[in-house]
Amino acid sequence: MGKIDTVLFDLDGSLLPMDQDVFVRLYMGALGRTFAEEGFEPKKLTSSVWKGVQAMVENDGSISNRDRFWKEFSGAMEQEMADREPHFVKFYENQFGESKASTKLQPLAAEAVRLFRDKGYTVILATNPLFPTVATYRRMRWAGLSPEDFHLVTTYEEERYCKPNLKYYMSILERFKKKPEQCMMVGNDVDEDMCVVSMGMSGYLLTDCLINRSGRPLEGFLSGDFQSFYQYAERMPSLL
Repeated sequence: MGKIDTVLFDLDGSLLPMDQDVFVRLYMGALGRTFAEEGFEPKKLTSSVWKGVQAMVENDGSISNRDRFWKEFSGAMEQEMADREPHFVKFYENQFGESKASTKLQPLAAEAVRLFRDKGYTVILATNPLFPTVATYRRMRWAGLSPEDFHLVTTYEEERYCKPNLKYYMSILERFKKKPEQCMMVGNDVDEDMCVVSMGMSGYLLTDCLINRSGRPLEGFLSGDFQSFYQYAERMPSLL
């Protein structure tokens, strides 16, 4: 336990409890209605967004997730859409707020992050980089967090891979010159977050909003609700 000096946190369903299905429904509903006002057919727009998301998940690292999204999204829409990016930013600043109804505040989330910071750990928000910075920062605020709470926040502008691709995690570790055994990933998704154990990283699976699509056995990592995790964080040694 004493070897760990870096903690990576997932956001959605972890630091920010949410019903993911409701979140997606509210998010896509708001997106479709907003761009219908500009003349776009909602179903085509939202299905094209999903194709862009899938392209980011499968990104090979040759270009940023942002560039991968807009290339695939434009192709699916059969017209150049990159010039609409400012409109998307405005959406995330405004109508995206409807999605907050699918989330709830976990008061211990911000406390846990700051506890690790105060103890001298490197703290990273390893949220799947499928969203632009504006949307990521907004969801962070719903969780009672700010960018200043972390040494790094991953967003689609900067990243070239997505979870569960281990290259996503490796690229983070390379930036901080960390070895896997120095790090712990804290998240709620068995496939996307706990995949790190295969590269030698520790894992803590949060069970409050557990996602285990394939019904994998919960072995090889710690697990518990957020209250249990916070108690675990309190026991972690100070590095100062």
